[in-house]
Amino acid sequence: MQIMKLGEATYPSPVRRTIGDDLFVPERIVRKVSVPLDEGLLFELAGPRAKLFFDPKQTRAGIVTCGGLCPGLNDVIRSVFLQLYHAYGVSDVLGFRGGYQGLDPMRGAEPIALTADVVDDIHKKGGTILGTSRGPVDIQVAVDNLIARRVNMLFTIGGDGTQRGGNDLYQEAKRRGHALAVVGIPKTVDNDIAFVTRSFGYLTAVQEAQMVLDRAHIEARSVQNGISLVKLMGRHAGFIAAGATVASQDVNFTLIPEVPFRLDGERGFLAALRQRILHRGHAVVVVAEGAGQDLLAASGGERDASGNVKLKDIGPFLRERIEADFKAEKIPMVMRYFDPNYIIRSSPANAEDSILCDLFARHAVHAAMAGKTGLVIGYLHNQFIHVPIELLAARKKCLDPDSFVWSAVLAATGQPERFE
Repeated sequence: MQIMKLGEATYPSPVRRTIGDDLFVPERIVRKVSVPLDEGLLFELAGPRAKLFFDPKQTRAGIVTCGGLCPGLNDVIRSVFLQLYHAYGVSDVLGFRGGYQGLDPMRGAEPIALTADVVDDIHKKGGTILGTSRGPVDIQVAVDNLIARRVNMLFTIGGDGTQRGGNDLYQEAKRRGHALAVVGIPKTVDNDIAFVTRSFGYLTAVQEAQMVLDRAHIEARSVQNGISLVKLMGRHAGFIAAGATVASQDVNFTLIPEVPFRLDGERGFLAALRQRILHRGHAVVVVAEGAGQDLLAASGGERDASGNVKLKDIGPFLRERIEADFKAEKIPMVMRYFDPNYIIRSSPANAEDSILCDLFARHAVHAAMAGKTGLVIGYLHNQFIHVPIELLAARKKCLDPDSFVWSAVLAATGQPERFE
């Protein structure tokens, strides 16, 4: 895929081991022998280049974090700064506060001047020291501010909406004749960004969710006919619910957005749950927040500040339906309901996610210093790649019900393929 460049790179890089622009990673590596090798997308390999577009001594970088919290945000901020500072000699780095609204001087607080002391131990804390928000910014006002502050590279840490906004910033700066490298670092705890095999924070979320499921299992087994219902994150993708289920091995039913389900009828979810209680005396149910939206009253298309359709809350709805069903069937039960989402997403990153955060951040800096722009760092087949923002924004990653991942969930829970 063609990656946009601000111009010819002429400054020698201080990084010793570099790569060229002639190395690519295929979108698919498993294919039939009969399929031509050149079929499918090819992505430019990420990494340090021998020549830089920006003079490190004249470079001022900006960092912004947008959208919901995710484990590892502070790790990314810290690693972006340290890579700029130690590897390239860039000492002028601003942290824009409060998401994209921080790019508007009339709405946001004054940016933070990032230093080695400021980022010293932030990776040990959850959240983001820069703060965050949802929603867009006036692009012309934001670019005015970036030009006035002499910012020539901006690292946007956020989801696909954030990255689309970053592309708008680049396009407006280009129209003004201001050389601005905009490089996105994909952030989604739901693990639902295309061309990213695993997003940072996902495994931490699964680990934290597993601990909740362990407690939920204890609660369910400690009473007669105990049912623990746990709602986990996953607006449009069930990766956290699936991963936590397989990690826990104590879940009996997992409901995700990608697999519609019926509640009523002989083959519906409620009938299966009743049978489980009658035979085993307890059950743990996991539901992703975006599951079962077709069962709820229409929301009328109401959207949040980021443009996402507001979901109806499946957790309390499912709890009420379970309680009403067992009451109607005269089966005694004890319900325990868990909604740990804000706890999970505000946790510090675990070791594996911290490593991934560091690699995403360093590859983003390499791309920006080389003058590449309008891209997001992707991660495919254990390789970091450059993905054009337009391409990433046009796709959404979901859990494939025919995949080995969902097969593992079915094997761990023993639930049927469909409740229909």
